[in-house]
Amino acid sequence: MKKKKILMAVAGALLVAGTVGTSAFAEPSGTPTYRQLSGVGSDTTQDVMNGLSQVVTINGTKVIGSYNAVGGATITTKDPAVNNKCTMNRPNGSGAGRTALLNSLQAGDNCLDFARSSSLSLGAANPGLTYVPFAVDGVSYAITPSSVLPRKLTLNDLKAIYHCDPAFVGNGPNFNLTVLLPQAGSGTRSFWESTVGITDADVVAGVYPCIKDTKSGAPVQEHDGRVLDDKSIVPFSIAQYIAQSSQTVADVRGRAILGSIDGKASTTLNSDFGVKRDVYNVIPTSKIGTAPWSTVFAGSNSLICQQTGVINTYGFAANPNCGDTSKQTP
Repeated sequence: MKKKKILMAVAGALLVAGTVGTSAFAEPSGTPTYRQLSGVGSDTTQDVMNGLSQVVTINGTKVIGSYNAVGGATITTKDPAVNNKCTMNRPNGSGAGRTALLNSLQAGDNCLDFARSSSLSLGAANPGLTYVPFAVDGVSYAITPSSVLPRKLTLNDLKAIYHCDPAFVGNGPNFNLTVLLPQAGSGTRSFWESTVGITDADVVAGVYPCIKDTKSGAPVQEHDGRVLDDKSIVPFSIAQYIAQSSQTVADVRGRAILGSIDGKASTTLNSDFGVKRDVYNVIPTSKIGTAPWSTVFAGSNSLICQQTGVINTYGFAANPNCGDTSKQTP
């Protein structure tokens, strides 16, 4: 009963706090239209960054311009009257966001200033990048209420499923279970692959034939439960599920429900869930000590790290290492 009351209180707080930001902020909302810090990338963190863009200000002016992973085909990140080079194809996902940031930095066009990432990728980059954590997310598996899979699985069960174990998925070519991954370049995809012990190269090569990242010819967009039927499974951000269920952001869960892993319910606070990850804003390493990057992102007292309430509103737990700048690419 005590736990039920706590969960009800959390849900109520999320509903109230949801007035801070909504899915209407698909692109920078309000003035100025174009911001000092323009960023693209992760679907997982796009909504919380949209919410933060509404409250993080310097001298009363909004400075974060966060562009969603999906929407119109192109985005314009800087005022064309000042910089007419900044209309680009919309990057979808952590990997695409990092690539777009690097391309902008290498071109010296000043079109992008940061990238959103729900995974850590410290491979060599030129120029160097720094992954600045700001929140903690949990990731579970999503199924339908009438799924052939149970609502309680162990991590070992999930590893077996994503290795196409016949005991769970049946035998090809007609598998009893469709094992889904989000679109290529998704941070949730790469995080989940590492969690269940598979590589993206093997997925792409067809080593695991039960795994699909498309449905009806379209890529599986992360955190969109409408892709599920009773014979499928897909990883799902707990933060996104919470924010969607509280109507803080657009609800695209469909019939999706989250399962528990190793006895841990996915309705618990993300910091207590067994499968969890830091989420990041990626900035040029050369800008760590330069405003407005230093003011907004870097250090435990940065403007983003001061907004724990907004971060919680979008279903994320506070990160004890918020603002840390030690994770840098070589």
